[in-house]
Amino acid sequence: MRAWWVETPGPIASGPLRRGERPDPSPGTGEILISVHACGVCRTDLHLAEGDLPPRAVGRIPGHEAVGEVIGTGPQCSRFRVGERAGAAWLARTCGSCRFCRRAAENLCLSPAFNGWDKDGGYAELMTVHEDYAYRIPEGFRDEQAAPLLCSGIIGYRALRRANLPPGGRLGIYGFGGSAHLAAQMALYEGASLYVMTRSVAAQRLALELGATFAGGTEDRPPVPLDAAILFAPAGEVVPQALRALDRGGTLAIAGIHLSDIPALNYETDLFQERQLRSVTANTRADGEEVFDLAARMPLHVTTVPYPFEEADRALLDLSTDSFTGAAVLLRDAARRD
Repeated sequence: MRAWWVETPGPIASGPLRRGERPDPSPGTGEILISVHACGVCRTDLHLAEGDLPPRAVGRIPGHEAVGEVIGTGPQCSRFRVGERAGAAWLARTCGSCRFCRRAAENLCLSPAFNGWDKDGGYAELMTVHEDYAYRIPEGFRDEQAAPLLCSGIIGYRALRRANLPPGGRLGIYGFGGSAHLAAQMALYEGASLYVMTRSVAAQRLALELGATFAGGTEDRPPVPLDAAILFAPAGEVVPQALRALDRGGTLAIAGIHLSDIPALNYETDLFQERQLRSVTANTRADGEEVFDLAARMPLHVTTVPYPFEEADRALLDLSTDSFTGAAVLLRDAARRD
């Protein structure tokens, strides 16, 4: 099969990805084999390529927003049949027995595995996924639209829940890329007012088109105190200003898997009056099911930027420079957009 893999981690401009032929994978017990039609391009893939997330194996194939057709099943498979559509997300396996798994917090599992990090992901023509961790894709979403929901959508949703936004509350979003523009729509659908701070003028325009009350630069202070905020940009230096923008009792949720260093916080101006700072770690399968249910009911508008499969390296380079608005998606066959 054709695939992209991380040859030697380094700056994306140095070409850490290599494209070539790899052996076709075979599904093991409980696994399905997916012919990948579309795979979202996530900032986590960029962190893997550049070494912020050290690869767990030499030559790892990135990608954890993969949508395609089931073309094979391993022993003891019962959820999916050949010919059905399925999606693979970041969470690939959990142990099911640690104290976190037992209390329905499998995102904090002590021995998890992740697609595109612990096992080969969707920057390839074929991918194996354990069927218990695969998702059924609603009929209303094309492959290109569905792919970003498998990480950008799920993490945006979990971040929104972690931010403790009260009904009808004021939500601030810092950074407005693939995940943020989905979380924003979910919040607006649930009755929130939205305040977006991002350096991209195009992203500011998109935020206003989607219904934001305010859209300004990253350094701008929103015109009202915020009940909750989500930081999507991997910029630790934004944390203090986001905390200061919160009203009393407000919560800032950090949505990324990687963040640059956070400057020293001043207790009185940044955290006092019961302001909270919370991280977001992976997701549960329940998060994913809730996202697809909500996305189908809204309906959710997914802004995508398609790239041919052969240009995965360019897609990551463009992501690193914020050269597009929305979610980049690798398409193995351009006809699948129709």
